Amino acid sequence: MNNMSPILEVRDLRKTFGAVVAANDINIDVSKGEIVGIIGANGAGKTCFVNMVTGYLAPTGGSIVFEGTELVGKGPREVTHCGISRSFQVSQVFHSMTVAENLRIALAIAQNRGMDALKVMASDALEAKCSDVLKRYKLESHKDMTVSVLSQGIRKLLDIAMAVVSEPRILLLDEPTSGISVEEKFDFMDVVMSALKEDNVTVLFVEHDMEIVERYVSRVLAFYQGEIIADMAPDKALADNKVQEFVIGKRH
Repeated sequence: MNNMSPILEVRDLRKTFGAVVAANDINIDVSKGEIVGIIGANGAGKTCFVNMVTGYLAPTGGSIVFEGTELVGKGPREVTHCGISRSFQVSQVFHSMTVAENLRIALAIAQNRGMDALKVMASDALEAKCSDVLKRYKLESHKDMTVSVLSQGIRKLLDIAMAVVSEPRILLLDEPTSGISVEEKFDFMDVVMSALKEDNVTVLFVEHDMEIVERYVSRVLAFYQGEIIADMAPDKALADNKVQEFVIGKRH
């Protein structure tokens, strides 16, 4: 972490489902421009944490402050308008439409906050922005293709591109390389991370692939049973005894 004021401050965040504690007093500061990897076994609390930050799940207690604004109590749409976007493990795209049509819809909605967005879909400004996004996410050659015929990697690129057209300051990614072939994963992440760094977007992403974590993140948050057991640089985190035992296992 650097010494800048945090863009995101999480304090004493807690979530319980009956007797099950999914998040136990989580405290995190995230600075602008950080690339943070969130790791942990299934059920460790990673997605629960992401869902609380993005408004999909209400905490039982605690505080989530983004750029001075309390997010607890806000829904997903309000959180997005504040400047936090997310992509999902399963791409949230329109499969019967082309890549360009998907982007136009996302751009129109982002620019109009949902108010009669279709009226601006053919504007010159929107087309220029759409072309720019297609170029930066290496989607130009696929722009007129129907999404249903595309590979998982291209669908995920489109999903992330659609998530960033609202110009978020923070983007949360849920297992971005899930379902992508071993041969594609580094090229995919190179495109994504290059574009996000160009826009100075702070990134938090859940990931099971430790090769991706080692290569792309500046900091690791390791979750275990709803708690953070490590918050440090990736080389130190992946060598940590607790992380080795509860997250990675002996196969690493």
